[in-house]
Amino acid sequence: MVAQEGAQHYVPRERTLTALREASAECRGCDLHRDATQTVFGEGPTRARIVMVGEVPGDREDREGAPFVGPAGRLLDRALVEAGIDRDTVYVTNAVKHFRFTRDARSGRRIHKKPSRSQIVACRPWLLAELDTVRPEVVVALGATAAQSLFGPDFRVSSRRGELIEPESDAESPLALATVHPSAVLRARAGDRDSAYAGLVADLTTVASAL
Repeated sequence: MVAQEGAQHYVPRERTLTALREASAECRGCDLHRDATQTVFGEGPTRARIVMVGEVPGDREDREGAPFVGPAGRLLDRALVEAGIDRDTVYVTNAVKHFRFTRDARSGRRIHKKPSRSQIVACRPWLLAELDTVRPEVVVALGATAAQSLFGPDFRVSSRRGELIEPESDAESPLALATVHPSAVLRARAGDRDSAYAGLVADLTTVASAL
């Protein structure tokens, strides 16, 4: 297996979102750039109060070059409204910036595949640079991949979901909260989907209350 180079060599010293976005387009820190259409960097206001971190771009995000523009993004937008969070105050991004997929043998359709631990680690410098630039009040991890990128590989969303996590040492660091990824709500069985969605809204309401 070829060692992952990591994104740290591509992250510029200039910490503006524009500089980071432009530099990320040239990132070759892991092997995912070979098959993905493009880097999908985060989007939102420079001084967003909330940063929401997903897993990896999906097929539509990869084609359009923007995060959370597919079905999961539309569900997240609806949940934010119900939780009382102004979408214009939110910066959205992913733990991994390139689409990882396999191809269906029959149709050739690209099917989402969870990034490996080494790919998550390789891409983490981009996420840390985004957080350092935006400086949000709250960071929300959407799903296990995002949570483990932010809090380490031993973190379990199932045991700490919906909990406001205080910074351990740096008082200027943001609060954090882990919840499910909107795509998990979409994948839930029809009879469970309403309760799964209500749980996501409840977690986001906790975020709104913390602001």
